[in-house]
Amino acid sequence: MARVATRTTNAGAGRVDPTLRTRLDERAHDTRAFLETHATSIARLCEAMAERFAAGGRLMACGVAPTARSDVRRVAVEFVHPVAVGKRALPALGLTGECGPLSLQIDLTARPDDIILAFPQGGECEPILAETLEVARSRGCLTVSFGAGGEWNFAPTSRDPFVRQELVEALHHLLWEMVHPFLERTARLEREGEGRHRDPGARGRMPLLPATQPDADGVLESVRNAVLARAAEVAELRERTVLGSAAALAAAAAGLRRALDGGGTVLAVGNGGSATDAMDAVADLRTPPHGWPARSALDLVEDTAVLTGLANDIGADAIFSSQVIAYGRPGDALLAFSTSGDPRNIIRALDEGRRRGLFTVALVGGDGGRIADEVLAHAVIISPSQHIPRIQEAQATAWHLLRELMERPQ
Repeated sequence: MARVATRTTNAGAGRVDPTLRTRLDERAHDTRAFLETHATSIARLCEAMAERFAAGGRLMACGVAPTARSDVRRVAVEFVHPVAVGKRALPALGLTGECGPLSLQIDLTARPDDIILAFPQGGECEPILAETLEVARSRGCLTVSFGAGGEWNFAPTSRDPFVRQELVEALHHLLWEMVHPFLERTARLEREGEGRHRDPGARGRMPLLPATQPDADGVLESVRNAVLARAAEVAELRERTVLGSAAALAAAAAGLRRALDGGGTVLAVGNGGSATDAMDAVADLRTPPHGWPARSALDLVEDTAVLTGLANDIGADAIFSSQVIAYGRPGDALLAFSTSGDPRNIIRALDEGRRRGLFTVALVGGDGGRIADEVLAHAVIISPSQHIPRIQEAQATAWHLLRELMERPQ
């Protein structure tokens, strides 16, 4: 089986499917319009969130729809496990309905200083979200939504569910990035005896922001300007990813479609935030939009008992390859997400998949790492950046476009 690995950002640029360019232009417009519309509100929300974090509050992300669950898990891992060196971990929980109704979980666990981040549900799930937000407000929580019902509401206007999800992801990445300047200001004022709250963990600086600013309005304006700058960054990396890996995207779409049409299953893997990309990919295959057919897919990051059992008894490097051995069959496909291209457990899974006759696809960041350098997947799609939130945003677009390419009439 032929392998395709994209090593440069302009590979295949002269033979790009015109639909990809159209989709990128639409996303650039929608992202710019969305962030420009909400830039001031995002800055003020980050200030309000920082006040609650500094007072001991927690962030609780909520959602029960298949794609919303991946967003919930992404928020939890990214706030608790910060990717920027020197940034403090912030308390965040993901509530997705496994332990009972969301409204009951909020009623039992929420405290007045907490922040509730509610992801869009759609259809019959909307009453669940409305009830959850009502309970949260009654507890004194700050409520944020991406559709309706929150004290702070950011509703994407795109009709494309993939684009709406990408806008929401860009926004909650910004909330994580931009809450830190306000936490740093709170900590500085506390050290100077002027702050109301104690925040001993804050340190370092956010990119694109000036050093220290004691003036609250100055921090707000800096954050607002940084939000506006993000739209151009997101669009630029999406373009470099999609156009630079156009040949690999086409090969991946053809290989995944061939596997699924032949009765195969897509197995998806990733670590941390990339694990939530795997969750989202499986949701997009099992419960697709646009009237597309449901496809067979397994989320190899879903079962915590399997993951922790393998990690404890065999080692973390085997948590995915062991599952490929257990579930993978010739004719299946393996879809891997990584922001570096170097995780040993992903590399071992890809190796095992190829040995067992699976078609392998990897979406990677940076320079592609070992996965691209050693051509460890049949199709490698590279997001050439070192900034993890931007990589993940570009990978979300690349996956959604890949998903669209898979369903084109043959």
